[in-house]
Amino acid sequence: MSSNKPTILGAIAGDVIGSIYEVHNVRSTAFPLFTEGSDFTDDTVLTVAVADAILNSKDFGEVIWQYGRRHKNRGYGGMFIRWLQQRNPKPYNSYGNGSAMRVSSVGFACKTMEEVLDMAARTAEVTHNHPEGIKGAQATAAAVFLAKISTEKDDIRDYLKLRFGYDLDFTLDSIRQRYEFNATCQGSVPQAIVAFMESEDFEDAIRLAISIGGDSDTIACIAGSIAAAYYKHIPEEIADQVLDRLPPDFIEIMERFDEAYSSP
Repeated sequence: MSSNKPTILGAIAGDVIGSIYEVHNVRSTAFPLFTEGSDFTDDTVLTVAVADAILNSKDFGEVIWQYGRRHKNRGYGGMFIRWLQQRNPKPYNSYGNGSAMRVSSVGFACKTMEEVLDMAARTAEVTHNHPEGIKGAQATAAAVFLAKISTEKDDIRDYLKLRFGYDLDFTLDSIRQRYEFNATCQGSVPQAIVAFMESEDFEDAIRLAISIGGDSDTIACIAGSIAAAYYKHIPEEIADQVLDRLPPDFIEIMERFDEAYSSP
């Protein structure tokens, strides 16, 4: 798999790199990107699930349910675990950031913003049908879409502020020492977006996202998804380390998705 013009590898790299820092937060950008404990979590599983559903025109809820049951013990939230245990699961009004961390493929696959917002809502509402849960997915997918078409950062920020009402007028330095774990969309998606906004390249976006602490794997997953779309390159040494930790079936979906939807 090429690290040039990547699609969902950006989100997955953020998840894998952030996986060991969710429990052991760091408040600095100076940390090892990978250790023996670095691994993929639920963020990766469900990112691949949504990409699979798009590639094969499958029902989002059904594919997410199947992937979640197939790949157990990956850090799913309690409500999502209960959802997986049902035979005919229903959405549970969540506004957790699970809707945002799995949605990046929508931004790459869609050709118009209207399509992005519609499909992002559909990926979210199978579980996260609270307005904030849907908004978090839409904002993330919209950011990926705008980054993919080479929109300037200031214009991406302005669109997200106007369309979704997020406060993006803060710096990571201003929150780094006081930011606490927050797994809601409204408490983590803006922070991930600002991490991307402040970054100079893909690796920098991941380091900045993790440097504020909190739900590190998911914040880095969201920031990484936007950064991959914007910078259109992931360093080969990062890509190789991430791919070494993934199952072959995940890599197959990622390769097929890249072939179908990577930027020209």
